[in-house]
Amino acid sequence: MSTDTASVELVGEEAVENVARAALLAALTGAFAYVSFPNPVSPVTISLQVLGVFLAGLLLGPVWGGLSMVLYLAAGAVGAPVFAGGSSGIGSLVGQSGGYLWSYPVAAFVVGAIAHGGLVIGDPAEQSLVRLVGAMVVGTAIIYAFGTVGLSVVLGLSLREAFLAGAVAFIPAEAFKIAAAIGIVRSDQIAAE
Repeated sequence: MSTDTASVELVGEEAVENVARAALLAALTGAFAYVSFPNPVSPVTISLQVLGVFLAGLLLGPVWGGLSMVLYLAAGAVGAPVFAGGSSGIGSLVGQSGGYLWSYPVAAFVVGAIAHGGLVIGDPAEQSLVRLVGAMVVGTAIIYAFGTVGLSVVLGLSLREAFLAGAVAFIPAEAFKIAAAIGIVRSDQIAAE
């Protein structure tokens, strides 16, 4: 009995490409975590991780963008030094920055869904500037909400105190990350002009 396996495709090429892109964005987010510095008015450091979250949603869309952040959290949870300042482990996920970290898959999904107008992805560079910025502002609000609640629980702060220390203190940095994400997504258009 002969079996012909030459035409059998175990996993579709598109799925392999999407997994590779998701892993790449997870790794990029981990690399961005090394660009961090203390925030003088907050117990949580400023890092470029959120730029990775924005790019995951914008470039991969809601589903694969969210999954890339799940991969990122899983890598950090099992010991890869991919969280702010090279930290890792379950302790980071339940510590003072844990709320922010848990928000990343949700924020990437929502950024992707808003930027692409649903679950079907297209070229984010073709979307209006207002749509892209709006998507990242909503993503930032999600990250701040999770982060504020996390800080409140872990540090015993009131929600107001946690919001001031964990959200308001980061607004200038988030504006920079939104501008950087727009520049990256639209870089092909800028180069063509």
